[in-house]
Amino acid sequence: MTGTPREILGGRLRIALEAAGLDPERGEVSAAADTRFGDYQSNAAMVLAKKKKANPRQLAADMISKIDVGGISAAPEVAGAGFLNFRLEPEFIASCIQELAGDPRLGVVPAKAPRKIVLDFSSPNVAKPMHVGHIRSTILGDCLARVARFLGHDVTTDNHIGDWGTQFGKVIYGWKHFLDRDALGRDAIAELVRLYREVNRIEETDEAVKKSARDELVKLQAGDPENLAIWKETVELSWREFEKLYALLEIRFDERLGESAYNDALAPLCEELQRRGIAQVSEGALCIFFPEVPALAEKPAIIRKSDGGFLYATTDLATIEYRIKRWSPDAIWYVVGAPQALHFQQIFAACRRMGIEAGLAHITFGSILGEDRKIMKTRSGENVGLAEVLHEAVERARKMIATRQDGLSAEEAESIAQTIGLGAVKYAELSQNRHTDYVFSWDKLLALDGNTAPYLQNAYVRIRSIFRRGGIEADPLAKVLISEPAERILAIKLLQYAETVPVVLEDFRPNLLANYLYELANTYHSFYEACPVLKAEPAIRASRLLLSEVTARTLAHGLSLLGIRCPEKM
Repeated sequence: MTGTPREILGGRLRIALEAAGLDPERGEVSAAADTRFGDYQSNAAMVLAKKKKANPRQLAADMISKIDVGGISAAPEVAGAGFLNFRLEPEFIASCIQELAGDPRLGVVPAKAPRKIVLDFSSPNVAKPMHVGHIRSTILGDCLARVARFLGHDVTTDNHIGDWGTQFGKVIYGWKHFLDRDALGRDAIAELVRLYREVNRIEETDEAVKKSARDELVKLQAGDPENLAIWKETVELSWREFEKLYALLEIRFDERLGESAYNDALAPLCEELQRRGIAQVSEGALCIFFPEVPALAEKPAIIRKSDGGFLYATTDLATIEYRIKRWSPDAIWYVVGAPQALHFQQIFAACRRMGIEAGLAHITFGSILGEDRKIMKTRSGENVGLAEVLHEAVERARKMIATRQDGLSAEEAESIAQTIGLGAVKYAELSQNRHTDYVFSWDKLLALDGNTAPYLQNAYVRIRSIFRRGGIEADPLAKVLISEPAERILAIKLLQYAETVPVVLEDFRPNLLANYLYELANTYHSFYEACPVLKAEPAIRASRLLLSEVTARTLAHGLSLLGIRCPEKM
């Protein structure tokens, strides 16, 4: 097999189109929307007929007379307004599954043109806890990095920490006057948040404290040794807390440069942009105007305020320049919420003016809602902490395991609880269309039925239990036999894994992979109900065991690309 069934059929169709004097680029084939009529389909005849003002069914018939799909598919059939339907031959399906059985990549071919990609995601703020709003950026970014690396791209993950800003004047003043060292040791971020809130509260009625906090910020920005030391300690303490959560989620970063890393580059960048005529002074502020972009015509990017201060736009442009010089990437992807869309439109437009050629993408996402369909908050109105969500997920999974526990050691039960709980949170995110808001429901995300991680993990466990019960392993050299409809449907679904994974990066949609895995699990369930495995006669049993093994491997591999583990027991 040199490619997926879709690629092979598409290649044959393009040859036929060229032979018929038609545009071969229109030879696209996709999985059939309704498998009653075939396994794959193409609307090429309808597209080309509209262009040529011809009868699409007649054009489809002409294509069939030119196409050679011998040994792959039965002769294509014309359906509806001019669809071409292809039904794969059982022998072809069997040979493809035979190849998958010995392929560690499960048919997924590396990208033909691998790219160097910088992926910016998560980005928590120093001295503040990571909260539920960080779930989407963190988990989505990690998944995209996993998929891109598996497809052969050179990915650098960069966690752009928020470690600079006006809040540090308050934190430093609070540190000097109200710090509880014991509390700092127990929970550093909680103590830093307490200091900030305490100073914020006092400032409301005490102008002297307000001025002192501003003075502390000015001293920090001027390089005062004491304030720099306090600031560095807050950064390191915060990062240690963040690292605990990243370790729990099994997420790593290649780089973590905060906003402060670019401070020295901001003034020279502004001078350079002004010298090149890209930026100009308007009402005392240095701005970049975008008359060539209608949506931004009246929305300039301010890169230096009239008081000489710099903004996020300045830092982000300096960051892009740094990334270009250090890594020479082909693309820089930002996994940041939709409310920042205007900011990134301005930044990307400025980069085009600066002559930066790397592909820049803002990968947006919606919000996580509580079961009241409002932005998820605590009862006191605070953002729900990410640590609390993750620990509660594990605790709920722990209770679920306790009701089903069958001879598990305490260590096994705890490991499984972590795998199920954390997997459930990740899958709840990744199974959604990233553009939409979604409701965070504990009962739904931990359910053992429906489109959830526990359901998929349980499907994997049930398949592996077949081998444990039989005391056997699948023979990768066993002859694959496709005779029953359920076998055929399962085999074709397995072949579509290699067609699904690359599409995830086309519009940054992990939900396509999640939905595929859910369909695969359902398809296997139907196969298992219709086709006895261990009780079948030897040749058929060996074939069905091999189909089961490839299914288990595909579920585990697909979930690993989502950052989710599969337990061996549940």
